[in-house]
Amino acid sequence: MDFYALLGVARTASAADVERAYRRLARRYHPGVNPGDRVAEEMYRQVQAAFFVLGDAERRLQYDRGLV
Repeated sequence: MDFYALLGVARTASAADVERAYRRLARRYHPGVNPGDRVAEEMYRQVQAAFFVLGDAERRLQYDRGLV
């Protein structure tokens, strides 16, 4: 899974762009907004995982090198 594609940002996106995309998608797929929707729940988990990696400079660098 390509975390950049999941968040809808380019590989050259700034940290602020990544966070903005994460917040938008997290709000859209949050289980509290979509109670009982398993697809939204899974998307929320994937968005969380993408931001966990891309939101941290060190993990993002490792991801870009193919180490994560």
